[in-house]
Amino acid sequence: MKIVVADKISERGIEILRETGWTIVTPAPAALVADLADAEGLIVRSATKVTAELLEKAAALRVVGRAGVGVDNVDVDAATNRGVLVMNTPGGNSVSVAEHTIALMLALARSVPQFNAAIHAGRWEKSSAMGTEVRGKTLGLVGLGRIGTEVARRAAALEMKILAHDPYVSPDIAREFEVELLPLPDLLERSDYISLHASLSASTEKLINAATISQMKRGARIINCARGELIDEAALAEAIRSGRLAGAALDTFAQEPPKNSPLIELANVIATPHIAGSTSEAQEEVGIQIALQIRDYLVEGVIRNSVNLPSLSGEQYRRVRPYLELAERLGSLVAQAFDGRVDRVRIRYAGEASEVGARVLGNAVLVGVLNRVLAQKVNLVNATAAAAARGIAVEESTRRRERGFPNTIEVTLCGAHELAAEGTVLPDAGPRILRFDGIDLEAPLEGTLLLTRNRDVPGVIGHIGTALGSMGINIATFALGRRSATRESDALALVRLDGEVPDSVAARIREIPSITGARIIRLATS
Repeated sequence: MKIVVADKISERGIEILRETGWTIVTPAPAALVADLADAEGLIVRSATKVTAELLEKAAALRVVGRAGVGVDNVDVDAATNRGVLVMNTPGGNSVSVAEHTIALMLALARSVPQFNAAIHAGRWEKSSAMGTEVRGKTLGLVGLGRIGTEVARRAAALEMKILAHDPYVSPDIAREFEVELLPLPDLLERSDYISLHASLSASTEKLINAATISQMKRGARIINCARGELIDEAALAEAIRSGRLAGAALDTFAQEPPKNSPLIELANVIATPHIAGSTSEAQEEVGIQIALQIRDYLVEGVIRNSVNLPSLSGEQYRRVRPYLELAERLGSLVAQAFDGRVDRVRIRYAGEASEVGARVLGNAVLVGVLNRVLAQKVNLVNATAAAAARGIAVEESTRRRERGFPNTIEVTLCGAHELAAEGTVLPDAGPRILRFDGIDLEAPLEGTLLLTRNRDVPGVIGHIGTALGSMGINIATFALGRRSATRESDALALVRLDGEVPDSVAARIREIPSITGARIIRLATS
């Protein structure tokens, strides 16, 4: 057996593979295509791009291992179509990122970079040195996943009070780490330090902006070792210039390198070049981890940290695939429409949907739900574990065929309230929604959707159409439903829109007097 290691990993990882007796090749970039022609395994980090074209030239390839978390450099769809398993190594750099977060926080508290620069410039500024202790201060964690919990452990040792905001973590999980879960506004108001550990999504992009900054304690400090796009850099820079915030420590920027960022010119901003996960220990760990995963898969068929392959035969996958799309989109729809923390996901199947693999369909629902908020993207293999780690219970059941559509899936999110959506797959039409929040309506379940709630009074459709038209937005489909025929009863619309649609459109629609709620929902397309 032949394994190609295209990017540098730890020597111990290479040794693990060589101990099997396999041929291990570490080619120069120019020789990669030739060496892949008869290779069964490929290991990469971030430098090598595993494109569809490259995969086409690797006829024997069975597995691609990414020594790291992200798989942006791997064409996962192309790999799946070719029957190539793709693995990554989530969590391998969690400790490194957490330690860097703590290092930045302490550097902020004591102005370490500024005094270091002064010494190197020949200035002895001891008289102006007046830092602050972090002991007794409050640290607010926006995100309590793998890295957030590692930060919490270390902050507790520094005798800090730890708060967290994460809609997908249960109070029981938070208590295990001695963390108090709070709504975001409460966390911002109480925190002396705010550290970002959230994934990037439509709901978290520019999460730190003028409005959220105005909710923060005066003199608070921001730390970001997650994604640069979580911060409105202009708003943060203005808050620091004005003295509203005391400073920031940033390892990531919206544009990297941050040549045009207004934050770079500020003396009380500490910046590092996206190195939080770059330690020798982290690279050693991910190298060993991916070598073990590749070995165990090729020798024993054990699959760990796969990002693309359900446990289904070819025939099973052919039958279940349309329902996988339906399940994931229903999960994504209700997750984007649901407000608050999710305690439980309830799934009911009818007809063929209950016969072709309810377990994997349940995972597909969780993929749709969890991928709205998690930095580490879940898949059919790890969705159940990701939900359990966040204290989310999953209930699955079957029911008799009903409502004129024999093959259906119903997804309900439960927390302080419940929200349900039901759908089906129609031949040559793809996933369709049949019912949302107790209201019947049928519409394609794809693309960019405007979800509105309104009082059932005359003129609503016209007002929505006029408002969208004034913004240059075209309507593809318009589905309506109402709870009853009573005048001014609760009604809703699901409007599919063409082109790129900003979230601000929903705010414009909410200005219509009869509209009681509006939001943009983004789903995959067939």
